Amino acid sequence: MLKKIFFATLFVIVLGLAYLTLWPVPINPVAWNAPKNAGYVGQFAPNMKLANLDTLAIGDQHGPEDVAARVEGAIMYIYTSTQSGDIIRIDPVAGTHEIIANTGGVALGLQFAPPGILGGNLIVADAHKGLLSIDDNGAVSVLTDKTDESSPILYADELDIAADGKIYFSDASTKFGAEAAGSTLAGSLLELMEHGKTGRILVYNPADKTTKTVVDNLSFPNGVAMCPDDACILFAETGTYSIKRHWLTGGKAGATDTVIDNLPGFPDNLNKGQDGRYWIGLTSPRSEALDNLSAKPFMRKLVQRLPASMRPKAVNYGFVFAIDMNGKVLAQYQDPSGGYPLTTGGTEPGDGWLYIGSLGADVLGRKDLRGETF
Repeated sequence: MLKKIFFATLFVIVLGLAYLTLWPVPINPVAWNAPKNAGYVGQFAPNMKLANLDTLAIGDQHGPEDVAARVEGAIMYIYTSTQSGDIIRIDPVAGTHEIIANTGGVALGLQFAPPGILGGNLIVADAHKGLLSIDDNGAVSVLTDKTDESSPILYADELDIAADGKIYFSDASTKFGAEAAGSTLAGSLLELMEHGKTGRILVYNPADKTTKTVVDNLSFPNGVAMCPDDACILFAETGTYSIKRHWLTGGKAGATDTVIDNLPGFPDNLNKGQDGRYWIGLTSPRSEALDNLSAKPFMRKLVQRLPASMRPKAVNYGFVFAIDMNGKVLAQYQDPSGGYPLTTGGTEPGDGWLYIGSLGADVLGRKDLRGETF
């Protein structure tokens, strides 16, 4: 009897080891050296300035990822994207909202085109559909879903628009598309776990309808924002915990540098605010396990075979901060309790409020900036 139990136990152990070492997984991890995480210290010391946010209803929706604003008559209306693909138009004065369109995918980044460009339409980076345009009647059209080289756009994420109408946007992963992965979060976790640097920044030119690569070999590029005079773009590289700058004009044209790195969390959206500010959301604190395994690709593959509940995952922790174009931190607001979860970024349209995006919230958060000094 004891011999049978011994061999049965041995068989289970061998089977388990075989599974952990041999079972196919979608990732092929690449070794890299994560910077040592200083954590929430110094200019990122914890505070409670993001707690108890004012909120705006978005109906039976969740994941108000990004915000765009437009003055219509005497009211500045707020538009937000959702995980269902619904685009919500909010009257922040009356506290009302309505669905104005559905992309048929997962809407992420939003931005209104300048007057005279694409009809001043709402431009959307949709993780399933590519770069979209939505007119005032709610009609949705695809601007681009592949590059000029016929490389499909699998994870359109965030965008900004230059004065000449060119749309700079991130394609966060060319391997782990959000639709194929099952969700935007699932796709991001696969790309970050592999660290294969398959992401890129693209530019769509409405004048000739071309889509070209601006920067590639990036680890989950995310938020994108134009620099003053459109001389450069700032973008978040989530997988390296950094904000980078790519120069478009002048003597540095074509060069990419880092304006701030070793952030204590995963940077997401990056939006231009008022008076030279750029607002960034940290969706989650960094994962100690993921950092410790950065130079150990075999172990990361093993971890990927574990049940999802045992793998590194996002943690609710509210965090948005502002920098100038050179990376100087101007303000930072936190809520360690994560009462408003998975903060993606902040949008400051000039009405005195900072609108806070989220991957998981069922309301749109906002913080009153009136009286704040920067």
